[in-house]
Amino acid sequence: MHLFSNIKILLISFVTIVSIWSHVILASNVDFDPISQDIPAIDKNFPPSFHEVFIPVNDYKLTGFILQANGKGPHPTAVLLHGLPGNEKNLDLAQSLRRAGFNVLFFHYSGAWGSQGDYSFSGLHKDVLAAFAFLRKNAEQYLVDIEKISVVGHSFGGYAALRSGSIDDNLSCVVGLSAANPAVIAQSSRVAPKGDENIGGFGGYIDSLFMLNNTSGKKATEEIMANIKEMDTRDYGKALVGKNILLVVGEQDSVTPAALQKDLLNHYQKVPDLKVESHIIAGDHAFSYSRIKLQKLVVYWMINHCL
Repeated sequence: MHLFSNIKILLISFVTIVSIWSHVILASNVDFDPISQDIPAIDKNFPPSFHEVFIPVNDYKLTGFILQANGKGPHPTAVLLHGLPGNEKNLDLAQSLRRAGFNVLFFHYSGAWGSQGDYSFSGLHKDVLAAFAFLRKNAEQYLVDIEKISVVGHSFGGYAALRSGSIDDNLSCVVGLSAANPAVIAQSSRVAPKGDENIGGFGGYIDSLFMLNNTSGKKATEEIMANIKEMDTRDYGKALVGKNILLVVGEQDSVTPAALQKDLLNHYQKVPDLKVESHIIAGDHAFSYSRIKLQKLVVYWMINHCL
């Protein structure tokens, strides 16, 4: 009897200790801010890590990397998309998402920044779909929770996020930051021809982007003009039902103005059962002076909606 009593006492003591430590850990996590603090405890067997990856598309590959989160996983995973051409990569947001427990896959589109293939506006979403497929195929290797894949895109990447999100039925969340609408761009004076030899400011800008392979202002403009209907983000609402949608734009954004997001939101709010949240915060197109605010908004929203 004494033996069983001692065992019982030991078990009760062990459970009590575990309970106390569990509360201590939970309490510490309540105070942890992934935007401003490093991870308080690193899993020695599964620490945060960096992996170069090559994503197959057709007969070529896209260059990218995965920021793998702390712990055994599997982890919710965000695909992070840059814009045109991709100078602002939002990698501060990527690191904050990783500290919050997300894996992050970042890559360059076909024909951009060293990725193989030709750059194509109408092909951006196909690259994103290939990235989703890559994560699902290699989920065990990179500790990916395939039931919790999200996409976060900035500018033209916002367009690509919304379009790919409207096609892939198995995503958790879609986030558009200063999301472009190619259909609106195509109808603007920036693209409208100014004489036989001139295609306006947009085309001229494209001509300067030497990091985009085998494209030109004329080619890009013709491509967008020929695909206006398919590239209009306002028409994606019904196909986005079932996912959580976040839209964020800078109040001082002159590239994709807040009015553009308001128009998009107006269309999405008319779609029954579509869960969409919209924010206008201080900032230009790259959120140059509101990076912390942007990260807090996106990261904590994703913690609440995408885990």
